[in-house]
Parts: sequence; structure tokens; C-alpha cells
Amino acid sequence: MSIDAYKKEVGMMNLEKLIAAREHVSAAPFPIPEEELLARYEQLYTGAISDVLREHALLDQALPGHLHPLRPERTVAGLAFTVKSAPNVKITGEMAFRTQMLAALPQNSFVVWDTSGDEKATLWGGVMTATAAGLGVRAAVIDGGIRDTHQILEKDFPVFYKHRIPNGSLGRCLITHYQIPILIGDVVIKPGDILLGDIDGVVCVPRDIAHEVLLRAEEIKRNEKKIFSWVAEGQSINQITQKGGYF
Repeated sequence: MSIDAYKKEVGMMNLEKLIAAREHVSAAPFPIPEEELLARYEQLYTGAISDVLREHALLDQALPGHLHPLRPERTVAGLAFTVKSAPNVKITGEMAFRTQMLAALPQNSFVVWDTSGDEKATLWGGVMTATAAGLGVRAAVIDGGIRDTHQILEKDFPVFYKHRIPNGSLGRCLITHYQIPILIGDVVIKPGDILLGDIDGVVCVPRDIAHEVLLRAEEIKRNEKKIFSWVAEGQSINQITQKGGYF
């Protein structure tokens, strides 16, 4: 009996589509240089990107609202570099795996860290910030704790975080994976997706539509500039809506 026939006979679940949807990581090239793409994203804001993603029927692309910007004045875009850790008392091998993960960080990364709900350990601090900044990493979003806040601020490195706590990670958690799809809140984040962070939070744009979303968001920004000018001129709500404006 063939494997396919056996599966059919015993009623084994067919998970190929689910696996493809969850685990496939796109390596599609951008139609413009990466640096230009990210620079143009940084001229926008997360609200506009979220509105465009809604047009694509993607309603769950904003990371949870409990993630706070350490530098609310900054807007930063980068390519998702995913990390996953979990609470664990084991210490052996942690530093070696962390070193391996750091060595894999490419320029223009936006580190995004799933802590598996860790409430006791710090996953990001001063040394991590200095190392990442030296490698050309653009930002980090940690769904958990940070520490050494003064040292992070000295590096002018954008970090989004859940809470601050002085506890180090060694002996409290282990990094288990990196550069795999992860889930934070309702958002599936895959390596190479575009992350944009500002004072309102962090939003994830799937890589395959990143350029299309950029163009549409730039159009929205131009349209809103017109709306603001009409409001400043004292035009009525009816006048503005008749010309395609919105509120």
C-alpha cells in the first residue's frame, strides 16, 4: 500500500496547506532597493499602514498595545528578525546559542522577540543594544522585559517593550529558536516581513505586499495633507466629504 493510500485509509489529517500558510517564509525581492524601501516607510506612520492592510483584509497586523516605545519620538522600519525564548532553569548552552543568534543578525534588521509570556526575565539590555547597533540593526520589539534603560537611551536605539525589570535572563529563560515564524498577540510575523514602529505601536507588513502597501500608504498621506489644508481653510464637513475627504 502506498503512503497516500494509507493516509486516506486511516483518515490522517492533511495539514500541507496549514503548514505552508504558517511556515513558508518568502524571500521575494523588493522592486526597489531595501534601503529606499525602509527610508520611505519611515516617512509614514503606523495608522496609515494599518488602514492599507485593512484594504487587503488583513485586520490583525498590529502588535499588542501593551508594547511601549522607549523613544516615542522615533519612527523606525526594518526587516523582521524573529527570536523565540521561553522560561527555563537550564543554563548550559544558552550563551553559545545566543552568540550564534547574534552572529546571524543582518543589517537593517528589526528584532522581534516572542518571550512565551515570560514575566520574570529581561531579554534585552545595554550590551544587546550596543551589539545590535554595531551590526546595523535598526530596532527591537520585545514582548517581555528590558533593563539597562539608561544604556539603551545612550545608544539612541529604538526599542518597544512590555515592561522593565532588572532580572537577567541567564538561569531564567532560554532562547529556543530564531528566524522562524512567530506569533505575538494575533500577529504571525515571519523573517523578512516589514516592521514599522512609532509612538502608536508596531505594525507588521507581509513581505510579498510590502511595496504595494508602501505606495498606497504614500497616497493616503498625500490625500490627508489635502484634507488638513481644507480643514485649516475652514471648509465645512460637507464640502470636504464631497471632495472625497474623510474624518
